[in-house]
Amino acid sequence: MNILSIVIAILANLLDHDLSFKGLKFKLYATLLILSGQSFASADVTLQLKWTHQFQFSGYYMAQQQGFYKAAGLNVTILPADPDNPDTFSKVLAGQAHFGVGHSGILQQRIAGKPLVAMAAILQFSPYCWMVKKSSDIFHPRDFVNKRLSSISRKENAELLVMLERSGIQTNNLPSYESGNSTTDWLAGSIDAMQVYVTNEPYIMREQGIDYRLICPQKYGINVYSDILYTTENMLEQHPQTVEAFYQASLKGWRYAMMHMDETIALTQHQYAPDKSFSQLAYEAEVLSDYILPPGTNLGSMSIAKWRLIADLYGIEQDEFNQAQDGFIYQYVEPEKIKMSWMLIAAIIISLLSIPLYLRLMFRKSV
Repeated sequence: MNILSIVIAILANLLDHDLSFKGLKFKLYATLLILSGQSFASADVTLQLKWTHQFQFSGYYMAQQQGFYKAAGLNVTILPADPDNPDTFSKVLAGQAHFGVGHSGILQQRIAGKPLVAMAAILQFSPYCWMVKKSSDIFHPRDFVNKRLSSISRKENAELLVMLERSGIQTNNLPSYESGNSTTDWLAGSIDAMQVYVTNEPYIMREQGIDYRLICPQKYGINVYSDILYTTENMLEQHPQTVEAFYQASLKGWRYAMMHMDETIALTQHQYAPDKSFSQLAYEAEVLSDYILPPGTNLGSMSIAKWRLIADLYGIEQDEFNQAQDGFIYQYVEPEKIKMSWMLIAAIIISLLSIPLYLRLMFRKSV
């Protein structure tokens, strides 16, 4: 209860003993409801995911289902991505969503002048890998010379190309193939390696009894963040408390998800991903848990030092990074509030308490 609530309650109690002031008492309560009503209103916000529903986003599901968002005064809509156009940056920048989940390319967006703010890295490593057949002669990034690859966008999964380039591979000279189904091409032998998400295609191959091998950036020093929760500078400036509430409630949802795996998997399947089996979601949860909470790492943690290394991996000049880093990592700043001393508060209360006495005196004189 704030000071205004306390004062009005005291005034109402004093007026309660005189029937002639019942109307004034009602007006006081109405005033309290009007002035305090804003604090009880829910903020409508939208979260844009970077892919379709799966365990990868389960922390947000649990924040929703466990009421963490509601308790924080938020009414959250969670939108899955369009698989044909999964880019979230353009949607958030256009105001179609207040928050988004993106890849480490958010740094390149920031360098390009886009006002994006990274809030939390849910995955501490990139979940993207090259998958080759077990019979392949590819064991190391340097073995990709003259190999045929599935088509890949440098905007989305640049770490896969950076890994090869740092091993001396001229990626511009590698033949790449873009078709409607990379998995079919890979199985048919039309391509030697295809980019995969560490919990999707590997699970399918395992279920089909097909042996494979993964060549992943993390194993070769390409250590980049992924599944980064972010917002815009405008959202942060205009609604700092909403951003902080969403940030805290989302992390609370992720902590709950990691501590209640079976419950989270079951809810994800039932409410969000009915097309996936419990076994598939359990596999995804088991694999991603090492990406979400590796030893010695706090949930969602990020550092300027690691972002600086990521900038170097992407070929971003340090001067450019220095110019863009200010405000890039989210930090909550408490909005300035009017600070009143106890003497001032006491003076206000005494002044307000004198009002009914004055009104009582004036009323009796008029009689």
